[in-house]
Amino acid sequence: MAKEKTHYVCTDCGGTSAKWLGKCPSCNAWNTLIEAAVEATGPVKNRYAGMAALAPASEVAVLSDIEAQDVARTPTGQEELDRVLGGGMVEGGVVLIGGDPGIGKSTLILQAMDGLQRSGMRTLYVTGEESAAQVALRSRRLGLDHSQVQVLAETQLEKILATVDKLQPAVVVMDSIQTVYSDQLTSAPGSVAQVRECASHLTRMAKSTGTAVVLVGHVTKEGALAGPRVLEHMVDTVLYFEGDTHSTYRLVRAIKNRFGAVNEIGVFAMTEKGLKGVSNPSAIFLSQHSEPVPGSCVLVTLEGTRPMLVEIQALVDSGGPSPRRLSVGLDRDRLAMLLAVLHRHAGVACMDQDVFVNAVGGVRISEPAADLAVLLSIQSSLRGKPLPQGFIAFGEIGLAGEVRPAPRGQERLKEAAKLGFTVAVIPKANAPKKPIEGMTIHAVERVDEAMGLVRGL
Repeated sequence: MAKEKTHYVCTDCGGTSAKWLGKCPSCNAWNTLIEAAVEATGPVKNRYAGMAALAPASEVAVLSDIEAQDVARTPTGQEELDRVLGGGMVEGGVVLIGGDPGIGKSTLILQAMDGLQRSGMRTLYVTGEESAAQVALRSRRLGLDHSQVQVLAETQLEKILATVDKLQPAVVVMDSIQTVYSDQLTSAPGSVAQVRECASHLTRMAKSTGTAVVLVGHVTKEGALAGPRVLEHMVDTVLYFEGDTHSTYRLVRAIKNRFGAVNEIGVFAMTEKGLKGVSNPSAIFLSQHSEPVPGSCVLVTLEGTRPMLVEIQALVDSGGPSPRRLSVGLDRDRLAMLLAVLHRHAGVACMDQDVFVNAVGGVRISEPAADLAVLLSIQSSLRGKPLPQGFIAFGEIGLAGEVRPAPRGQERLKEAAKLGFTVAVIPKANAPKKPIEGMTIHAVERVDEAMGLVRGL
C-alpha cells in the first residue's frame, strides 16, 4: 500500500512544517509539532474511503421532537465491571481502560469477553503485545479452558479493520491501542499521531457498524493515560485501574461515562482464577482491630452511587525543625490546609509534629467530605486516645472553621447503621428529620464544636 505524504502540524496554532522541528515556526511554542497526513487537493482516494460516516445524513430537527430511546446494555458477567460501565456494554460504545502494568487489565477484559461470548455475542480479542498462545495460556489459568472467544494477533490497523468487517463481531478488544499502527503514517507505533489516527478509525468503525470497542491504554509514570488527551475525548467511557499491585484488591473507577455515572467504582479481588467482584467493599477498607486504637476514624464516603465505609488512619509524632506532612490516598495540599484550620479554629497545634494520614486498602478519596474524619483521626492520634467503638464521621471543613454538608447524607448514615455503627458526627445540615434506629447522631456546625464533642465521648 502506498504511503501518503505527511507533514507536521502544531497542536497550539495549527501551523505546519515540512519536517519536524523542536519549535513551531509560526507561534514559537516548543514540542508541539506532531505528524499528520497531508490533505490532498486533487481527486485522490480519501484514506477514510470505505468507512461509513459516523451517522447517516439527516435533516435539522427540533430537540423536543426527537424521540429518545433507552440504550440497550449487555451484561459482561462481571457485576462490578457492569456497575462501573452503567449496566453493561452498549452497542457502538467505545471504552478506554488504563492502569499500571500487571494490575490486571488483560485478565479482567478476557474474563468479560468470555462472559459476553457465553451469552451469545460474537467477540474478537485483538492482541498486539502477546501472541495468541500467550492469551490461550492465560485463559487456561483463569479456568476458561473451553472459551470460544476469537483471538487475532495483529498490530496493523488496516488488517484489523478488514478482519472486523469479515467476522462482524459484536465486541472488539484492542490490547493495546499503543501497539497498533496505520500504514498511512510513517511514525512509530505508540506515537501521538499513530494513537490518535488509529483510535479515530476504530471509533468511526464502532459508530457506523454498532460494534462495541474496548481499547486498552498504557499509562505514564504519573498514572495518567499515555498519548494525546484527545483520546479520552473521542471515547464514550474512560476507566482507570487503581490499587497496589502487591495487594490482592483492585479498583476500577469510571472517570468519564456517557452511558452511566462518573466516579463509580468496582472492587475486585485478585485470585488464582482471575478477578472476582467484591460484593461488600466496605469490609476490606475497615479496621481489623479487636479494640479501638488511637488515630483511627471511619469515614462514610460516596463513590459514584455507592456509599462506602473507609478507615482513615493518622499518625502524629514529634518532628524536627521541618515537620513532614504525608498523605496516602488523600490530597496532600488539602491536608496542609486542614492542619491550619485545626490550629486556628480548634486550638489544636501540630506545628512541631510529623503528620501522616492514610486511607486503608489503597483507595483514593477525592471528595472533601473526608475532611472531618481526617481531623478527628489526627486529634485522636495526638491525644493518644481512641474514638468510641462504632464511630463514623463525614463532612467538609471550610477555611472559616465551618462544617459543611456532604451530598446524600441520609444514604451514608443508613449504610453505616446497616453495618453496625452506632455513633456519628456529621454536619448539622445533614441531620436526619427522623432518627435512625440504633444510631446516636451528633450534628455540628463548627470544627471546634466537633473536637470538643469527641473529647467528651
